[in-house]
Amino acid sequence: MPHHHYLFHLVGDDTDDYFRSVHQRTLNTLNKSYLLPVDHDEVKRSDIHHRLLQFVFSGRSYVGPVKEALQFGQHRRGLFFLLSFFLSSLIFIYVFLQSVLDLGTGSGSWAIDIADEFPRAEVIAVDLAPIQPRCVPPNCTFELCDLDQWHIPYPDAHFDFIHARSLHIGIHNYPRFLHELARLLRPGGLILLVEPTLNPCLPPPAHPPMAGWAALWDTYRACLKRQGVDITVPERLADLLAGTASFENVMVQIGNIPVGFWPQGMPDFVSYVDPNLLTVGQLQWMDYELFLPALRPLFLCNGLPPSTVERLVKEAQHDLYYPSFPPSTLLHIAYASKCY
Repeated sequence: MPHHHYLFHLVGDDTDDYFRSVHQRTLNTLNKSYLLPVDHDEVKRSDIHHRLLQFVFSGRSYVGPVKEALQFGQHRRGLFFLLSFFLSSLIFIYVFLQSVLDLGTGSGSWAIDIADEFPRAEVIAVDLAPIQPRCVPPNCTFELCDLDQWHIPYPDAHFDFIHARSLHIGIHNYPRFLHELARLLRPGGLILLVEPTLNPCLPPPAHPPMAGWAALWDTYRACLKRQGVDITVPERLADLLAGTASFENVMVQIGNIPVGFWPQGMPDFVSYVDPNLLTVGQLQWMDYELFLPALRPLFLCNGLPPSTVERLVKEAQHDLYYPSFPPSTLLHIAYASKCY
């Protein structure tokens, strides 16, 4: 049973040590097995994904009883603050009344929005590379840490709300990861998991398949499996949470996300067009446009010939630009409360 002893990495003005160049893209140095880029295009893609989810969540950055969880944390820490005040009137102790942890923060947009919405909350956001802005709300802190380790270096029962999004492809033991999150969460605290599917949508009846699109996703899943990543995690979030025996009130939602510009004026495929559906489709299309070339380092490091990689990316791009049917994808969302 491996026990890693990694600590946080403090970031100064010189951040070059946290980046490496692999196949003409910039990757992180903390976790050599995570082969998606951490460059400008990936920051842009992270922001696009965040905007997409805000539309999915009706203008918010979350779903579930987040405010209730943070309100309970406020009362809990408020009592601690009063006790500290009465024990020593000579010492002023500033205590954040709520505590939020954002794992795999990427561009940091989610953490910044949460810090703005809940100014009395301490928001700690973690990633593998320092690609977040330096000018942030005073209650928002970015830290570097490899989350794919046995022990995540935070104290027990410290957080009221933990958010992990699009993270499972960088975690080799997701059940163990959830056990760690349960340890970090205080009783009654909330966990929110958001994971996109790794399976492309199937064509409707009487529509030809998109062979290039399917081939790229097949290759992506095969590379992740070769690296020891469980590619079934998004579809099993509820079972995985239940398997920890640490969570209750597990709720699951599945978002059917259009890809592209087709939701407008397509009555054969959608019975009701939400005013935001076209925007969501455009944002998911922009996400994928950046995602396809971002897979080159992963494919090449897994031994695929450069000519094969270029063919896979170009044929998938062709299907993205000229789809033979209105494509969509699934977004798996689960939230739960830690048992008392």
